[in-house]
Amino acid sequence: MSSPSSAPSSFSVPEAWPLSVRWFLALGAISACTSVVFSAAFAHLPVFAGGVPTAVQTALSQQQFHSLGLLFTGLALRVCGASRWLQAAGWLMLVGLLLFSFNLYARHVWAWDALRALVPWGGAAWIFAWLALAVGLVKGFGRSNR
Repeated sequence: MSSPSSAPSSFSVPEAWPLSVRWFLALGAISACTSVVFSAAFAHLPVFAGGVPTAVQTALSQQQFHSLGLLFTGLALRVCGASRWLQAAGWLMLVGLLLFSFNLYARHVWAWDALRALVPWGGAAWIFAWLALAVGLVKGFGRSNR
């Protein structure tokens, strides 16, 4: 039996991942979790007794898809390193979730229509998020590793 003092000398503490990587990974996972919770809840809410409206189903599928986008953005930041383009992509995906998906949920669950005009801005945020992600990946993988 080996003693603690005979641990291999090559043992090292794992490198800490940058904060932005951890944030986008965590927020992507939390968003994916809430999309499953909302999907289940909406199936049983009395307000949706006649069926979940198409707009809410779209909001749910977009939330699920962009949750994966957030996870991918976090991993891209880990692989490519710090990048304003990748950071912008992550933040724009979060803005899109708030302005599009969560706005539609509030509108259909609570009949809160005050921010209805912002829904298209959420979609635009997602469009720009994917473009920023593409630029960030091209620039990140375009660096030479000498």
